[in-house]
Amino acid sequence: MTSAAVSSRDLPHPAREEIRLEGVLHALSDPLRLYIVRELAAVGDELSCSHFDLPVTKSTTTHHFRVLRESGVIRQIYRGTAKMNGLRKDDLDGLFPGLLDALLDAAARQAARLGDA
Repeated sequence: MTSAAVSSRDLPHPAREEIRLEGVLHALSDPLRLYIVRELAAVGDELSCSHFDLPVTKSTTTHHFRVLRESGVIRQIYRGTAKMNGLRKDDLDGLFPGLLDALLDAAARQAARLGDA
């Protein structure tokens, strides 16, 4: 019984070879999802969903994390009762060298230009 409970908490992720460029770009095209990725990149470690104080409902927040996970941008794993989120930087850099760094740099420049930094 215990293994069934554990496996029911496993979240589906695409394998590295299943990650597609258009899915990554779509996931990062939303300002809130890009914010989440910028935070994860800045910290360089896992962060819980509750770390992010997004100006949307809980169900919308869940949707944003799901889009990021299903596109292969982040990995989500349960640690106790917390759902932890980590950036799949190694996978993304291996598939699309320089893309993530370029997008994060462009997002930082835009935030500074618009006063959202």
